[in-house]
Amino acid sequence: MSKKKQVGARLRAERKARGLTVADLAELFRDVAPDRVARRLPSLKDLERTIRGHEAGEHAVGPRYRLLYTAALEIPEHDLFSGQAPPAVEVLHDDGLDAVELARRVAASDVGEGTLVALEVAVDELASAYPRSAPSELLRRTRRHLEYVARLMDVRMTLVQRRRLVVVGGWLSLLAATCEIDLGHSRSAAVRLRTAAELAVHGGHPEIYAWTLETRAWEAVTGGDYREAVVLARGAQEAAPKGGSAFIQATAQEGRAWARLGAGAETRDALARVERLVAPMAMPERPEHHFRYDPAKSDAYMATTLSWLGDPAAVACARGVLGRLEARRADRPRRVVSARLDLALALVGAGQGDEAVHVALEAVTSGRLVPSNYWRAAEVVTGVGELRVPEVGELKDAYRAFCG
Repeated sequence: MSKKKQVGARLRAERKARGLTVADLAELFRDVAPDRVARRLPSLKDLERTIRGHEAGEHAVGPRYRLLYTAALEIPEHDLFSGQAPPAVEVLHDDGLDAVELARRVAASDVGEGTLVALEVAVDELASAYPRSAPSELLRRTRRHLEYVARLMDVRMTLVQRRRLVVVGGWLSLLAATCEIDLGHSRSAAVRLRTAAELAVHGGHPEIYAWTLETRAWEAVTGGDYREAVVLARGAQEAAPKGGSAFIQATAQEGRAWARLGAGAETRDALARVERLVAPMAMPERPEHHFRYDPAKSDAYMATTLSWLGDPAAVACARGVLGRLEARRADRPRRVVSARLDLALALVGAGQGDEAVHVALEAVTSGRLVPSNYWRAAEVVTGVGELRVPEVGELKDAYRAFCG
């Protein structure tokens, strides 16, 4: 195989591994292009033709497009264009997609009720795995399902069946975007969120659409754009079915953004609204489901919000949340890590630096801290340093080792 075809095969494999279509990648090129390059880019249709030509090995990839591929796929240029095959991706056999496909082919040539129900169940299983799964692992599983759904879109089905399949694709795209954000893949996440929003509109599903806005608000919080987070969180509340999970989560997210802005009155107003919404709620059947709000989550969000606001009540609140989570650590290990960071930051605010170091060390060295939360650990490291705690050096070393 020629070098051009080897490179083309690598580009195609990396694009598909991210669940991107050629059209998605063309749009991503426009998003990542520096101003000097963006001004010289052709139309989207021409970009798509160029990408297909590169993937087919019809022509070499020039310096301008090397820059775009490197930025869009977030892979170093030397690795991407070496002509070597991509690293082997683990094929997961525990999702049952082969069984779903076999049953579909045996039953009929179209998309039947059994296939749709199996995919809807799979969405719930994947979303419920979120609190205890590594983002990279869950993203791989979710991509497999997205690829399968994409293949089914060309199969014969009724309009009602197509809508259900579109909704499945919307949930999967949303979950994949959430994993991408956890991993720090902001550009891929943006493409997936746009896809999820489009599918939500096509499927007539305002809950998914609202979740896309809430997820963008969360990303804005992690990126430090707190006023944009408020705008997005309020937009999610306007779009969401009132009282539903997306509506409550967006209200809580608004409170967190206000807390980062130091707006005490607005923060407490949002917390009060969440409390009123959650008060009549029963515990859902699957509280670990990422897109189903459970009452216990409001306690965790309150701990986060109060610690960010610097409220003296944050220590007791965060300690209580951590204690309850530790009693069932196996269910939500990632939430335990977040609770430790909340408590550590609250302890810093209370001047209890020694305990803050101990609590933060457990979070940082747990192996469960995801890139989207590294900044929260860094905030604790800085706060402990300002308190001149002797053990801060150990925490700094751990941060560099696990989050560097």
